[in-house]
Amino acid sequence: MIYAYSAQENRFSIDRVTPDVPPAKGTIWLEATEPDIDEHQWLNTYFPGCLPDEDDLGEIEISSRYYETESGIHIRSLFPHRAGHELRNINVAFNLRPDQLITLQDEPTGLFRLMRKHLKTQHIHAATPLDIVIALFDAKVEYLADTLEEVYEDLEEVSQNTLSEDIRDVDVDEQLRTITLQEDLNGKVRLNLLDTQRSLRYLMRACNNILSDGQKDDIREMLRDIESLTPHTGFLFEKINFLMESTMGYINLEQNNIIKIFSVAAVMFMPPTLIASIYGMNFKVMPELSVEYGYPLAIGLMLLSALSTFLFFKRKGWL
Repeated sequence: MIYAYSAQENRFSIDRVTPDVPPAKGTIWLEATEPDIDEHQWLNTYFPGCLPDEDDLGEIEISSRYYETESGIHIRSLFPHRAGHELRNINVAFNLRPDQLITLQDEPTGLFRLMRKHLKTQHIHAATPLDIVIALFDAKVEYLADTLEEVYEDLEEVSQNTLSEDIRDVDVDEQLRTITLQEDLNGKVRLNLLDTQRSLRYLMRACNNILSDGQKDDIREMLRDIESLTPHTGFLFEKINFLMESTMGYINLEQNNIIKIFSVAAVMFMPPTLIASIYGMNFKVMPELSVEYGYPLAIGLMLLSALSTFLFFKRKGWL
């Protein structure tokens, strides 16, 4: 689908584009999301060379993500999209022209829906394509910062549970799941921040002559925010590693305690086993075989040897 954004009398008009209608005058942003064949043809007809194929969106080379052609400035950047507890990085292609912005997403992105709402309600005032680009990146940086705050809060809860005395096996399983999820979130946020930093620096260089002072200040502020958030992701990685090691250490201790119980039990039954083995031999001459109370004496001797071993371990503090 393709949405057309037009600025009319300080208000934004958002319309769904149909392939049989030419682009309306005054359109400053065309947002293409999973366009079909007809929509692709419409874009190539009216805006040749505007956007890459969806299969090429995932290219990671600098030369493929940031470049300039006759059709304008091209930027490909990652945008976060939350689907339940999972955070996904979606590739978005920008084609910035003097009077229009054209974007392509390989799947719907929450931040673009939010931007659509803000423009419609005039929560964000954008009069030029550059204003929209800067507003999108600003919303992305803010969203990434909020996500890092959520990661930190979840890790703090895990940290408190790890240090508690009544931690149970069920809690450990849930903690491992939470730690793994937060590590994945933190990694994707860090990747998104680094990608955004490169995109903004390229935008600053490529559009230096047309950026207003206010727009330059906005970009510099976003870059400062990214520079402050990037080390925070490193701190979160260290905290995640610490919590993972602590949780795995608790699991190892629990396993060692279980193994210790089996080991002590095996040692406790060694003396009774020795006694039973001796009197289980089939020699003809064994004086104890003729004793009237030999059987209860052997049983008592086995119980006494097991109890003595148990008391010895108890005194040593091994139990």
